[in-house]
Parts: sequence; structure tokens; C-alpha cells
Amino acid sequence: MMAGAGVTAESACASCLRRSWLIARLSPNIEVSCDDRPGRRTPELLRLGDSELVEAVAPRQVDVILSENAELAEGWMRGVLADTGCWACCEHDERFPDGLGDGADAPRTLIGRGDGFPLAEITVNSAVTLVGSRRATGYGLEVARSLGREIAATGLTVVSGMALGIDGAAHRGALEGGRTVAVLACGPDRAYPVSHSRLYRQILERGLVISEVPPGTKPRRWGFPARNRIMAALSQMTVVVEAAHRSGSLITAEMAGDAGREVGAVPGQVTIGPAAGTNELIASGAALVRDARDVIDRVIGIGALPPAVSGPEIDQGLDSILDAVERGCDTVDAVADLLARDATEVAIGLARLEVLGYLDCSITGTYTRTAQPGCRRS
Repeated sequence: MMAGAGVTAESACASCLRRSWLIARLSPNIEVSCDDRPGRRTPELLRLGDSELVEAVAPRQVDVILSENAELAEGWMRGVLADTGCWACCEHDERFPDGLGDGADAPRTLIGRGDGFPLAEITVNSAVTLVGSRRATGYGLEVARSLGREIAATGLTVVSGMALGIDGAAHRGALEGGRTVAVLACGPDRAYPVSHSRLYRQILERGLVISEVPPGTKPRRWGFPARNRIMAALSQMTVVVEAAHRSGSLITAEMAGDAGREVGAVPGQVTIGPAAGTNELIASGAALVRDARDVIDRVIGIGALPPAVSGPEIDQGLDSILDAVERGCDTVDAVADLLARDATEVAIGLARLEVLGYLDCSITGTYTRTAQPGCRRS
């Protein structure tokens, strides 16, 4: 079963499997108990042992819950995994990712699906986590996809959370260049969000989907900071592509720093909200990430990424149109007004730049610059 992942349902011991089922059983209680106070945050709760965790979130049901959890039959749990096409691996197995072995709040078990590559190959030194806003700009989505593609092309594993926006773009880019891991806040047997069902299937075929809770577990708010700590711990570096103030992505960055991992951020326009968080990270000392080279130089070493290949050569007429878009003109009329040129001529030029890979056009007719390096005709 899922031999490509290198593990099976038997790669986790019964005690660790019961821990996963216990967390799922307590999920509604954890949701009520978690807030921003020290000692009540999700990762801090999940550091507790079984008895202490139940006491903290369900004090009136301690004996009943612990007794029922201890009685979960090993064969039944493994049967649930088999029926849902899942595998499991716990901290007692040598194939458990090494990044999860050095944190007090690390999960004891990973439950997953997919057979893209062996689980044991997710090592701290070979993985990069890419995260960011769900409400991303076109610029952010393009950068995330480009980073995912180029980082994965070097043989590194791209880790993200399969959320809308930056996460999804990072996964898609990684699938174009190599391999990726999606860490979910729900059971690994379901695509969340549902709109990413196709992406979920693609990751199953060529990558891995992992969670610390068993199949059938529904997503809850507490599960997202919980999965963030896993994403941060798996990788040597966490890069925030785009994030507003008080973003969950900034929590992931903080967790990465707490775990002794490096944090990077992509700079953005200072006048827009989705860039406020990343610009703040850079001001606070996070590594400046302009492209994949900045990440690869830190994770693998300088010179590991080949020189960037420039896009097709463009003439002066197209160059001025491209420059107008880079300056913020995102429609035919805006570019035509800035350049004092005929709108039909500008529309043709924008379409050519899109075909050449320099621009993306939205369904509403607005244009954004892609990450493709330019090549002006001399």
C-alpha cells in the first residue's frame, strides 16, 4: 500500500496511532480551549502528554476519554488507514522526518497519502517551506509559483499548506519542477479547500499529503496553527511570499525562528496590505528573497542554481509597454494614456508580451508582470 511513500500503516506503533485518534477526539474541545494566552496556544497544548492534554481541554471527561482511547483496537485503526488509502509513520520509525525530532511540540505521528517519493527523504537540509496570504495579488501568485518551480527543480522538496492563494501557487510551481509536500489541518483523506481537489489529486500522484490527525477529521481553526508548526519544522528555511499584518503566515515564520530555522520574505509594494507583513519581516531581519537564487544560495550553497535564463528578446516598442505595466498601468487604456499611443496598438503589444511570457492577463482584462527575466534588444 502506497509503497512509493516508503511506509505503510504498520510504520506507526499502536500507541502513537492512538495519540492521533485522541487529538481528533478532542478536536472540538481544543477549538474551545485555544486562545492567544501563553499556555493556551495550540502548539503548547499539543506538547502535553495524553492525560495532561485531556485534563486541560476536557477536565470533566478525563477518565472516560482516556479509557475509550486506550481501548481502540490496533487492527481497527490500521483498517481505517487501509480503507482510506492512507499510511502512517511515527517517531519510533527511522523514516520519520528528522525535522520533527527536535521540537517539544512535534507530532508523534504523521498520517498521509501519496506515493510520489519516500517519506524519509523529507529532511531539514533538503526542504523549503513556502507560505503566504490566501488573498494574494497577481504578483504574489506569480512569485510563489516561480519560487516553487525553481526550488523544486534543484531537487529540494517544497513544503506548503495547500491553502488558497500563495500555498496553492507554490505547490503548482513545485509540481512543474519537482516534488512537493502538502501539510493539512484536517485528515489526509480529504482535499481542503474543496476547490483544490484537482491540485490535491496531482500532489497525491507526484508528492505527499500529510497530517497529524486520522482520516475523517474535519478542519477546525486550531488545526491551522498546529499544521503551521509542522511546516516550519520540516524545512531549513521558511519563506513568506506575501502576507498582511497579523497573518497566519507570520505565525509560521515565528515558529520557524523558534525552531532555529531560517526565515525569508519576498519584498512587496509598500502601499498595499498584502505586502505589509513581509516588508515588516525584512525590516526585522528576515532574509531578503528576490528570487529562487536567494533561497538556494542559503539552503544548498552559492552557485547551486544555474544562471537565470532571460526571456525572448523584445524591441523598443514592446519594451515601453512592458515598462508601463511595471510602473503600475494594468489596463490597455492606462498604458495607452501613459504612452500617448493608440489603444489598439497597445492592446496588440500587450497580447504579444503575454504570449512571450512577460505578462499575465486576468479574466477582467488587467495585466501583471510575470517573474520571467527581461531581455531588451540592444
